[in-house]
Amino acid sequence: MKQIHYIILFLILNFVGLALGNFFMGDGPNGIWYNSLNKASWTPPGWVFRVVWTLIMICFSIYLSFLFSLRKSKYVTTIYGIALLLNISWNYLFFNQHFTSIALYNLIALALVIIYLFISFGDDELSKMRYLLVPYILWLCIAISLNGYVVLNN
Repeated sequence: MKQIHYIILFLILNFVGLALGNFFMGDGPNGIWYNSLNKASWTPPGWVFRVVWTLIMICFSIYLSFLFSLRKSKYVTTIYGIALLLNISWNYLFFNQHFTSIALYNLIALALVIIYLFISFGDDELSKMRYLLVPYILWLCIAISLNGYVVLNN
């Protein structure tokens, strides 16, 4: 039962985080600024972002439910808080403020935090659960390449 409560808690937190990110990005991908950028040829259509982020947050929430069930501590809570803050703030930095370079560093930091979770909390009971982080890591690599392209070509 504790596991279900954690899954629900993290689903709520992670999807609220996505909603906050969307709120803080202003016009976002529909704005004049973004549409005038020279973007990478591998930039997926907008609907892909919604589908992928939904899958990522479901997997991340399940992983976090196991992590917190087995290793809940201030340290683990802090690491999660950093990941959540970095995820939310990227939208504001990139879309709202047009700080593309700072947003790129933000994405790199987020990727490092998620990779840290994968490596540091992947032993014993969490060894198989850590693979739920793979979609997040892969998507962050794609996002870094897209953001990096914008930085280098605009």
